[in-house]
Formats: sequence, structure tokens, C-alpha cells
Amino acid sequence: MTRSAADVESAADPPDERDRAPVVAVLVAAVAIAVTAAMGGWLAVGGVDLHLLGGTVLRGRYDVHLDPAVAFPVVVGLAGVLWGPALARWAPWGALLPGSAGAAALWAVALAVSGGWHRLTEPLASRYEYPYDVDRVGALGPFLATFNDHVPAASADPWTTHVSGHPPAALLAFVQLDRTGLGGLGWAAALCIAVGALAVPAVLVAVRAVADEPTARTVAPFAVLAPTSLWIATSADAIFAGVAAWGVAALAVAAARERRRAPWAVGGGLLLGLALFLSFGLTSLGLLALAVVVVQWRAIGGAGVARVLVLGAVGVLVVFAAFAAGGYNWFDGLSVTADRVRSGPSYADRPLAFFLVANLAAAAIAAGPAAVAGLGALRRRALALLPAAVVAGMLVSDLTGLVRGETERIWLPFTVWLAVATAFLPARQRRGWLAAAVVVALVVEVTVRTEW
Repeated sequence: MTRSAADVESAADPPDERDRAPVVAVLVAAVAIAVTAAMGGWLAVGGVDLHLLGGTVLRGRYDVHLDPAVAFPVVVGLAGVLWGPALARWAPWGALLPGSAGAAALWAVALAVSGGWHRLTEPLASRYEYPYDVDRVGALGPFLATFNDHVPAASADPWTTHVSGHPPAALLAFVQLDRTGLGGLGWAAALCIAVGALAVPAVLVAVRAVADEPTARTVAPFAVLAPTSLWIATSADAIFAGVAAWGVAALAVAAARERRRAPWAVGGGLLLGLALFLSFGLTSLGLLALAVVVVQWRAIGGAGVARVLVLGAVGVLVVFAAFAAGGYNWFDGLSVTADRVRSGPSYADRPLAFFLVANLAAAAIAAGPAAVAGLGALRRRALALLPAAVVAGMLVSDLTGLVRGETERIWLPFTVWLAVATAFLPARQRRGWLAAAVVVALVVEVTVRTEW
């Protein structure tokens, strides 16, 4: 059997050190989450409105529900732990990619419907969500040209909260779905789940390009069963995650292969450009996009790296030019959106110092114990640059101060990539950490009434 690069390299480390590092990382994260939750509770008792619906780290109130339907995700999760690694190891690569997306969608749906089938569409039914404004959109030209005029809360007819907090492509995704005849919340939820689940094979493609196929197969069950699935079903951020993930994956493939490099690089740039018009917050994900190319420096040289990056930039600029031709200026949109965010009570009430830590705590829960353990086990290998770049991107986002809470959802395009760190886990620990990820997802689902 072919061994992954992670297996070969970890075998050179002292067993005690390899075993301890992941456990220590998870224990430190658990203590940090507990302290953050206690501090959030203390602030709430003192009258501070954290705008987390009663939660102190995740957005959602504590509400244990152990309905018979919980058996569905338990069975799916158990099957994933027992047979997922073997299936990922032996399935043909051409079957593993769509299979991993299907498995990720199944896991996300299983978790959501444990609280009732309505939980698939309920998160999108709010007046603050994108579908609420779909009927307001007429011709696309006037829509793009006047989009920023309706972002300020004080405007005559402001967009709803989530629409105003993002560039126009986020709303356009639901508008176009509706105009193809697939209107309604059911189809909107299906779009979120399907595109979000497609982030998983994108991660595997990138890992294969940067490391090797056995390593990608090692990561596969962790990427499928990560607690991030809780927010794939159902939030629009899942769409952002899927589009951005394939943009990054395309750049990784472009940097790793000699033939047809230009189409992959330009295609990756187009997808990443589109991602920027889905969410301003994906700007710092550019660090990951840069990492998957720079990591190939020794193989393709400085000229090769520069060529891939330039071609990727061309793709991004094409998207910017297309929206500009339609009348939408991304930079003006960023400015007016930042003003809208700062003017709202959910920003002013939330203490920055607390959320600088709470944001990371929520992201750690979403990524799950296996990913956190993997971060603790990182070694000096090219692949380690990917999760390191993701963490750096999250820190940049955190330090802007614009993101205060709800990062379990907002950072979904980042946290789906943290599963890459599981490639560094000691082989004998992997099934245990995979089971731990499933348990955390189940515990959150049955104890926290999340909004998404």
C-alpha cells in the first residue's frame, strides 16, 4: 500500500512527541473555548448584548433536543468513522471526488434534519436573508448601478441585513436561481448545500496537487465529517466556500502541472474574482491562493510562480471589469458596506476585545477537534503552508474588527480548509480524532439552537 508523505515523515519523529502535540493543541483550544464562554456569560449578565441569541461563543441559545430523528446523523456519522477512511483509501480517484461531495451533503443534511426537515429552509426564511430581497431585483444593469445606493441603513429603501453586508453577486445567485424557474426556499437551500459540499473535493484536489494522492485520501474523511457541515446546511456562506475553494484548487493544479497551466490559472482567477463579489470577507483568503502557488517554487521556479499568479490575476481582473461595466464599483461597495456595518447596533454593542478571542473560539468549534489536533501536529512540509495561510487569513479578518461574532458561519470558506492539517496526525490516532469530530458536530447540533 502506498504511504502518504505525512505517514513517511511522521514516522521519523519520536512517538511520544507525535502523540502529545495533537492532544495538547486540543486541550489548549478546549480551555480557551471554555474561558471565552465563561467571559461571554459574565458580559451578558452585566448587561452587554452580544447579539448571539443567548449564546456566548456560537450564535444560538442552549436548548437540548434529543428527538428520535437524531438517530439519522448518529448512523451517518458512525458509518463515516467506521468505513470512511477505507472508502477514501481504495475508491478510484474519479469516484472519490463526487463521492466526497455527496457524503458531505448527506452529513450536512443529516445534522440539520435532526431538528426537523424545516431546519433545511428555516435559516433562509428570515427577513434578514438574501431570498427576502429577490423580488426587488429587476433588470441587472440598474440593479448593479444602484446597488450601493441602498446599502446604507438610512437610505430610502435599504437592502436587508445580509444583502447590504455583501457585494451584489451574493443576492444575484438567488435571483438567477429564481429566474431559471427554481424559486422558493427549498431550491435556495439546495443551492447552498450543493455548492458548499463541493468545497470538499476542491480541498482534496488542492492537497493532491501540493502533496500527493495518498495524502489527499487521508484528508478526505476529515473534510467530509468536519463540524463545518453544521453551517453548510443551511447558510449562503456555503456558496461562498464552494466557489472560493474551487478557485484555490484550480490555482493549485495550475502550479503543479506543466500542461494546460494557463486555463487552470485563469479559471482559478475567475472563480476567486467571483468569490470577491460574493463576500468582501474573502479578501484575506488570498493568502491561501498565494500559498498554493508559491509552495511550488522549487518545482517551477520563480518565473513559473509569477506566470501562474499573473494569469490568475488576469482572471480576477476580468470579473472586476465585468461588474464595473455593469455599473458596480467593488471598492466603493467595500467602503459603504463597512460604514453600514459600523453603524449597526450589533457592531456597536459587541466589545471588540472579547470578540477578537471569541471569533477564534467559534472557528475552532466549527473546524473541529481533528483539525485543531492537526494544527498542533504540523511539521516542516510544503503542505503545512496551506493551513498556516488559512489561519493567517482568519487572523487578518479578525484584526480588522469588522467581524464580531458568527465566525462559525462567516469563516466557513476558511475553516473548510483546516481539514488539510489532519494529514499530519499520527496514523494510529486518526480514527479517534475522526470520531471526535463527529461527536462535536452531534453535540453542537443537539445542544445549541443555531440560527443556521
